[in-house]
Amino acid sequence: MGLTPFRIYLDSCIAIYLVEEHQAFAAKTETLLENRPDAVLFISDLTVMECLVGPFRSGNRPLEEKFNAWFGAVTVLPITNIAVLEAARLRANHPTLKTPDALHLATALHHSCDEFWTNDTRLDHVVPSFVRNIL
Repeated sequence: MGLTPFRIYLDSCIAIYLVEEHQAFAAKTETLLENRPDAVLFISDLTVMECLVGPFRSGNRPLEEKFNAWFGAVTVLPITNIAVLEAARLRANHPTLKTPDALHLATALHHSCDEFWTNDTRLDHVVPSFVRNIL
């Protein structure tokens, strides 16, 4: 019998650290993932957009291709109308929460992820039992 999947939504910063092999954060993130053999990784269409800004801006085609290959290895979740409404509720209840962060959180919650991994200290208070600042 296999492990029950543990659904982890990666904030865009974590995805970028992994794909760009960030010197300070990639290895630590990879170790955390290795310690969760039951992990299944999720991102959203918004993550795809945020990750590709840098390669598009710099014209770095190899990095763009590396991101696209990585997107194929994780599950990309759609941002549904229900998630948009939940994002609005999150922003209403947390006035300092930015729209992209609200959309990420709401999408992860809507799609029943178990944790939201980030390096953004501003998100811990929004859904404390769900957001995990891994770095």
